Amino acid sequence: MSEVRTVTEPMSTAPTLDGADGGAGRPVHATSLASRLGWRVWAPPAITFLAVGLLWQIVALANPFVIPTIDAIAASIAADPQMYWSNLLVTLLEVAVGAGAGIVAGFLLAVVMAEFEIMERAMMPLFVVIMVTPIVAIAPALVVAFGFGMAPKFIVTGLVVFFPMLVNSLAGLRDVDVRALDVLRTLHASRWEIFRDLRFPGSMPFVFAGLRVSLPLAIVGAAVAEFVAAGQQAGLGSLVTISAAQANLPVTWASIALLCVMGIVLVALLALVKKRTLWWSDENTVAR
Repeated sequence: MSEVRTVTEPMSTAPTLDGADGGAGRPVHATSLASRLGWRVWAPPAITFLAVGLLWQIVALANPFVIPTIDAIAASIAADPQMYWSNLLVTLLEVAVGAGAGIVAGFLLAVVMAEFEIMERAMMPLFVVIMVTPIVAIAPALVVAFGFGMAPKFIVTGLVVFFPMLVNSLAGLRDVDVRALDVLRTLHASRWEIFRDLRFPGSMPFVFAGLRVSLPLAIVGAAVAEFVAAGQQAGLGSLVTISAAQANLPVTWASIALLCVMGIVLVALLALVKKRTLWWSDENTVAR
């Protein structure tokens, strides 16, 4: 009589993707399914933009002296791309220099305020007063103080992004894990070590939230600076002002469209950098 041997094999489990919770991730097949259904991500905004474009075209055909058609806007850009490109570079320079300075200043002051609470009590009221002052009222005074060059436009752009960056960064630097902070203090960690190992990494989601607000505002600030700061007539904002005064609607709306495209590109690049930098955050883990 032959012996029947029973082999017991361990139950196989579906491979999973490690998440931020230490290994509890979604099955691989779920991720691949989500990637196959990527149209769920891009289809809704695409349909929205198509609907808005169709509505725009209908209104433009019915009211040619109010807004130009989309093909007229595209034809204006194609007719003189060098003009639009040169003005776009001027506005981009204002955003890069002005917003860059405002973002760095806002973050550095947030670090000082997070470390020394008395600095927040002393300086925050002044910053609030500056932020509630209409920027269109400050710009002419900056022209008088700094001349007719690019400096007033840099300052206006920096002021627009400074306060959102300051507030978000300060909130992030203050929002630390109390237990981790107690452990570091128990180990006699220095202020720099606490900042490097705890406050700075923990503030990054807040910093990126501030950047997401600040970058679109930087484009608005640059355009407003070109509107109200006299001097060099260059940039997409200046092009909007000049073409509107001449009732040249295609150029006006082409300049506005390029400002919108610039903002979309900056926000998209920021989202890409955030995904690569904060791969460990809960938001990105859920998105994957």
